Amino acid sequence: MKSMLAAAVAVVMLAAAVSGQSTMRTKGLTEVEGLRIGHFTLRERPTGCTVVLVEGEGAPGGISQRGSAPGTRETDLLHPLNMVDKVNAIVLAGGSAYGLDAAQGVVRYLEERKIGWDVGTAGVVPIVPSAILIDLWFGGDPKIRPTADCGYRAATTATDGAVAEGNVGAGAGATLGKVAGRERSMKGGVGSAAIRLPNGLVVGALVAVNAIGDVIDPTTGAVVAGVRTADGKALADARKLLRDGSLLRAVAPRAAENTTIAVVATNARLSKTDVNRVALMADDGLARAISPVHTIGDGDTVFALATGRWSGQADASIVGALAADVLAEAVVRAAVQATALGGLPAARDLGTVPARFK
Repeated sequence: MKSMLAAAVAVVMLAAAVSGQSTMRTKGLTEVEGLRIGHFTLRERPTGCTVVLVEGEGAPGGISQRGSAPGTRETDLLHPLNMVDKVNAIVLAGGSAYGLDAAQGVVRYLEERKIGWDVGTAGVVPIVPSAILIDLWFGGDPKIRPTADCGYRAATTATDGAVAEGNVGAGAGATLGKVAGRERSMKGGVGSAAIRLPNGLVVGALVAVNAIGDVIDPTTGAVVAGVRTADGKALADARKLLRDGSLLRAVAPRAAENTTIAVVATNARLSKTDVNRVALMADDGLARAISPVHTIGDGDTVFALATGRWSGQADASIVGALAADVLAEAVVRAAVQATALGGLPAARDLGTVPARFK
C-alpha cells in the first residue's frame, strides 16, 4: 500500500513539475551546472571524441548498457555495490575499441591538475568511464582513430558554453539508418538538449547517434532520418520494412557499424544508486527516438551524472523521466544538426527536419 501511495505521489509531482516547465534549452548538457564539454575532431578522417568534465571533486555516476556490442572502460565501478562514488569525467569516442585510448588522455589532463580519487601519498587516480562507437568503415583510412592525445586536446578545450552539435567529436563519423545496408544510410552526429524547471531543477543530455535504426521524432512519430528508399531520395521507414518482411531479404547490418552512446546529467543531489536508476530510465529516450534500437549490432550505452549544484529536493523518478525526454530530444537534434558527408545525406538534405527546428 505504501509503495502504491509513493508511486501515486511521484506521478503527481512529475505532472506538476512538467506542467510548469520552460521549453528545451538549446545550450544543451552544459545547462547543468558543474559540467564542461569539449570535442576534438580529427581532420584526416571524420572521427573524434567528446569529453564531459565534472568540476570540483566529481559527481556520482551511473550507467545503463543495453546494446549487445558494447565497447567500454571503467564501467564496473559505477555499480552501486562498488566502492568509488565519484566520477571526474566521461569520454565518448569513435574509432571502435581503439577509441578507448582517448580516455587515457583525459586521465593525464586530470592528473596534471591533481583531480581524481585520492590514493594518499601516491597522488590521485582520475575516474574516467568511457564508451565508444564504431565508425571505422566511414570516410577514409580505418587506421585513423582517436588517441590519448585526442582526449587530452578535447579536455583542454572543454567549456560550459553551448554544446557544439552535428559532425563533431564522437559524432564526426557517425551514421544511421543502416537496417538495409550502408548504401541506404544517412549521416548521424552529436546532439544535446536540456530542460530547466521553474524550481531550478535541470536535466540535460548529450548523445552521439550512430544507430542501425531510424531517428523518430517522438512528438509526431515521423521519421527524421534513417534508411532511404532504393533511389536514395526519400525515407523508407524501418518500421514498415520490418513489418512487411522486406528486411528478411536484406543483408543484416554488422556489429562493426553501429552504436549510440550518451550522457545524461542533472544538477540535483542524488545517491549513486539513484543515479543508476536515472540512467536506466533515461535509456527509454533512445527507444522513443530510435527504431529499432538495442539490437545485436548496437553497443548502446547511457551514462548518468548528478552534480548536486541544486539545493532543492529531487526524486530520482522525476529526474529519470525528464532525462528520457531530453535524451530523446537530443537524438533528434543529432539528426537535425548533422550535415551531409562521405556521400551520405543528412535530414536537412531530404527536407525532413521537424518544424520546431526550422
